Amino acid sequence: LAGKHDFGIVWDADLQFLLAGGELLKVRSNSWKKNRTFKLQEDCRTIWQESRKAMRSSQTFSIDDIEAVRLGRQSEGLQKYTEEALEDRCFSIIFKGRRKNLDLIASSKEDACKWVTSLEKVITNLRNLSSKQKTEHWIYNCMRNADKNSDNKMSLKELKHFLHQINIEVDDEYAQMLFAKCDKSKSGQLEGSEIEYFYKLLTAREEIDVIYDKYAQTNRQMSAKDLLSFLQNEQQEGVSLDDALKLIEKYEEKQQMTKDGFLMYLHQPEGMILNPAHKDVYQDMTQPLSHYFISSSHNTYLMEDQLKGPSSTEAYIRALMKSCRCVELDCWDGSDGEPIIYHGYTLTSKILFKDVIKAIKEYAFKTSEYPVILSLENHCSLEQQKLMAKHMTSILGDALLAKPLGDEMPTTFPSPEELKGRFLIKGKRLNKLEEAFSPSSTTDENESISEDDEAADMVEDHHICSIIQKSKKMKLAKELSDLVIYCKSVHFQGFEHARESQEFYEMSSFKEGKAEKLAEESANEFVCHNVDKLSRIYPAGSRADSSNYNPVPLWTAGCQIVALNFQTPSDEMDLNQGWFLPNGMSGYLMKPEFLRDRASEFNPVNLTKGKWLQHKTLHVMVISAQQLPKINKKKESSIVDPLVRVEIHGVPADAASRETDYIEDNGFNPMWNENFQFDVCVPELALVRFVVEDYDSTSQNDLIGQYTLPFTSLQNGYRHVPLLTKNGDIIPSAALFVHIMAVEAE
Repeated sequence: LAGKHDFGIVWDADLQFLLAGGELLKVRSNSWKKNRTFKLQEDCRTIWQESRKAMRSSQTFSIDDIEAVRLGRQSEGLQKYTEEALEDRCFSIIFKGRRKNLDLIASSKEDACKWVTSLEKVITNLRNLSSKQKTEHWIYNCMRNADKNSDNKMSLKELKHFLHQINIEVDDEYAQMLFAKCDKSKSGQLEGSEIEYFYKLLTAREEIDVIYDKYAQTNRQMSAKDLLSFLQNEQQEGVSLDDALKLIEKYEEKQQMTKDGFLMYLHQPEGMILNPAHKDVYQDMTQPLSHYFISSSHNTYLMEDQLKGPSSTEAYIRALMKSCRCVELDCWDGSDGEPIIYHGYTLTSKILFKDVIKAIKEYAFKTSEYPVILSLENHCSLEQQKLMAKHMTSILGDALLAKPLGDEMPTTFPSPEELKGRFLIKGKRLNKLEEAFSPSSTTDENESISEDDEAADMVEDHHICSIIQKSKKMKLAKELSDLVIYCKSVHFQGFEHARESQEFYEMSSFKEGKAEKLAEESANEFVCHNVDKLSRIYPAGSRADSSNYNPVPLWTAGCQIVALNFQTPSDEMDLNQGWFLPNGMSGYLMKPEFLRDRASEFNPVNLTKGKWLQHKTLHVMVISAQQLPKINKKKESSIVDPLVRVEIHGVPADAASRETDYIEDNGFNPMWNENFQFDVCVPELALVRFVVEDYDSTSQNDLIGQYTLPFTSLQNGYRHVPLLTKNGDIIPSAALFVHIMAVEAE
């Protein structure tokens, strides 16, 4: 491993451009625009930037921390602090999580394009490295950092420093034994083949060796027949000899599967815990809209808390790029005649309504082509309501659904398939939808109507801050009213009233507390209500910190639009991300049949016999983990003590959690080999969550990573489980290795 090694990285002109670096104008405000040098470091993963601050001559950030690179004045900062003439010289680096954008201006249009294309290529290249290449790349860089005198050799002291970097704590005796074992030349330093031997000892996977050796019956390698036996017996896959041959051809040059090829297979989609058939859209998307769970955001414009945090178009972009299909717009009169969006009666910053609509138009269908619902919380005057309607009509164009599909009054919702690429407006409407088919129909725009439930609740929630509660009556502009087609907001007056009087396109919003009470005390009625009507749930106004409530009880009651604060990392957002992970991450997940049947007797709180009861026993063996990240990266001596918790979320009867012991001082390759068993009554509504934490005896454990997926998307057998950060981003190279077996309960 000594010397230059590319690990699959393409050493082309773009990479050389970044390695050479250059000067860019960094923009923070009208008065803060300063030239700074940026360049890619030799590890091809870290960007170095010059700093003029006292006590700090430079700063760095990782390529892995970049969410996207956008050419032009697309960020709010560049739009606010730069002139339109600089459009083709501007670009922004968008970071994952809550880190602020890096807004930059290049010396020319060509230079800006070069920076953007080069960064995008390196980002894509690193993301596309195989698991083995990522491991090699990471370990090599740690070795190079440990090589203090840069002589391509490793002393005992440097070896111990290296082990600290990769998250392993060993005593001096063990370190000396390991070093002596590799120091074949007895020179007191490792170099060349000795370092390579050390690397092989370090990355050996004993648990994989045991599995491979059991089935490698053809000259100590796996033939297609051997691999087929493994796939059928261990992985429980209904595959043929031809399928085994195709796998070998995919990962090997010869007609047999080597140990390296076998490990590569286990790190690819075929060997991961998520069923690869569920990575694309696999469900029937032609059912009525009410038959699907819809990924939904609350107060989408907020980047942080509900009281004084910033509002931003970036928050909409991030939610949409996570396949959120229902976003919220809190609309208020702007002082210059333009409607604005912010959290009313608070100190949150304000953004223009039209800018939000432009951002939504640009990013709505980049990750999912299925419909996006714009949930309007309308507090505007008539004039600014008309302007809202004008902006949506002119900016969204034909993509805005401004009339029902077809030539006749519908009796049920259209499907996500029929609504591909379309925007639906949720809000108040002055009249029945039938009047959309009556050209002679006239409606008085000055008619007073009740506010949305959420709008009224928002005023009540802020009444504790000595805000005078305004009237719950408002006037609605016909131009805005006419854009509300399939999502007309109405006040919920009970299930009996809804059955007798509520049209299919009339939907109610419920504060979390009210919805949870209905889901607990009137669960079956809620289930039946949600078969042909939409329900939207939103957090209580008391959640000023933008915390979240548990969405699972609402999903089990059939609620489609369970809106969460997407900006807040939380267990609840982990569940949401896992729930909508399959079906192509489309933001739509078809409800089980018993939640789509008007005559359903399903009650998640009080389970009775029915087709929803499909008792399964889930056996989980937590075997090992690889390359877990350090939690305290600033403290070099900090080594994690990892433990794994397996959780089941679903109907109350299925909720369960089991936890391994913790492993001291080993985040690189901890081994548990612990077995758990779970009984699952309603697998179609169950989620399985794997949580890896750093054990702490004196305080709360720290999250290392987690992964959540629906029970029905699990693959049986030996599987790797990727790990995500608290922000929902993949942790490069880190993974759990488990054995899963879901069988019919006896």
